This record gives sequence, C-alpha cells and structure tokens, in this order.
Amino acid sequence: GEDSRSFHISVQAPLNIASVGETPSITTVMGGQLVLECPEDAMPPPHIEWHREGSPLQEDARRQFVAEGRFLQIRAVEAADGGEYSCRATNALGDTSLRVQVEVLG
Repeated sequence: GEDSRSFHISVQAPLNIASVGETPSITTVMGGQLVLECPEDAMPPPHIEWHREGSPLQEDARRQFVAEGRFLQIRAVEAADGGEYSCRATNALGDTSLRVQVEVLG
C-alpha cells in the first residue's frame, strides 16, 4: 500500500528591527478581528510584551495575548485600534523587538 502525509513547517529566527528598513504595515477593517504575531522562537522561551504607540498593552474584553504572548488578538476592531504596535521579546540571551503599523479602514 501507499501512505502519504503532508507537513507544514515554518522556520523562524529572531528578528532584529535594525535590519528592517520601513515599519511593515497591516490594514484591517472595523468590526473584524486582527491577529499580530511576535515571530520569536528563541530558547529559552522569551517573555513577550506588547505596546501600542509606546504604551504597554493590557488584556481586556477585546484584546487577548495567545501562546504566552506570542500573538496579540484584537476582536471587534475599532478605529482607535489603529497605530504603531510593537512587541519586545526578552530572555537570558538578550532581547529583540518588532514594530508594525496598523491601519483601520471604516
């Protein structure tokens, strides 16, 4: 007989913001759901913090951190959710950060 399997493999390395020219931009629509990823596969697993416009983000009814903070999930996106988001991953070996600009369309 025959047996076949398919796998999706995603390899990620620490991202250094200094190597990125422009801040990447994401466009989303009001009322939708937005998921941002902090692409960090460091060992040991890092502590991840999310910021919006430089201020620390806290979880609330619409905003949740998933997978130890690796993902930021925003439900029922509002115009006020637009702006610059950043994540900072820190472990014993150092830290790295990533920024993304979010634009909300009405």
